[in-house]
Amino acid sequence: MQAAAITKYHFRIRTRNGVVVENLSFFGADEAAARQKLERIYRDCEVLECRAERLPPGARGHLNYEDVVDLISAA
Repeated sequence: MQAAAITKYHFRIRTRNGVVVENLSFFGADEAAARQKLERIYRDCEVLECRAERLPPGARGHLNYEDVVDLISAA
């Protein structure tokens, strides 16, 4: 069984208070899934930019708690 490539989405947003936040990263099966994770944390934000980064299998490097939760919830 071959592992699939992982997609990491990088967002630049404006919060509802008008603060611009750059380089927010979320893993997701697609952009909609990553946006859903973003909107859970930053409600009513405006997405200014979104770019996808395809990572080859095993390229995630170190895992933190949020990465592990993302992996479990995606399964």
